Amino acid sequence: MSAPKIAVIYYSTYGTNHAVAEEAARAAREAGAEVRVLRVAETAPQSVVDTQEAWKAQADKVKDAPVATADDMIWADGYFFSFPTRFGSAPSQMRAFIDTLGGVWAQGGLANKTVTATTSAANDHGGMESTLLGFYTSVMHWGSILVAPGFTHASIGEAGGNPYGYAVKAGEFNDAGRAAVSHQAQRLVEITAKLVAPATAEA
Repeated sequence: MSAPKIAVIYYSTYGTNHAVAEEAARAAREAGAEVRVLRVAETAPQSVVDTQEAWKAQADKVKDAPVATADDMIWADGYFFSFPTRFGSAPSQMRAFIDTLGGVWAQGGLANKTVTATTSAANDHGGMESTLLGFYTSVMHWGSILVAPGFTHASIGEAGGNPYGYAVKAGEFNDAGRAAVSHQAQRLVEITAKLVAPATAEA
């Protein structure tokens, strides 16, 4: 049986969601998946990025990292998304990426793929739950399959108890968070493998 293919796709302004993505990728590989770690392209003007040193530093850090494309979405069997909250919704950079996927979606290229997501905000609330729920609305339009963590492991509650996906105050990704992200990624691989296996067997 071939390993499930997981695309870990992130947008990170200051580094928190990048760190979450790296932990998710590590856990997914440990669970037996083939993994691509991909960043969403920055859409803010460089002149705006340069106004915040931490934003500029993160942009410089990942400037050579591969950028997510529609071809990556076709390649993957499942997706792990990580991105910050912006006024209770996904950031414009992530929405811009989603807007590039119309052609793939229209051909059914995103249907029956698994999806899970995580987020962060500047404070302990900040619209994190609405961000994930709103993002999952797009996923349902794709015909993809939600793999939320629910309360399937003690690590979920220990990291704050968000059943829709791990959520963290920016800059405070800690060991409890890593455990929750690891479980969420491994759960994604487990469910994806079950869906991929019958197709592999038939082939």
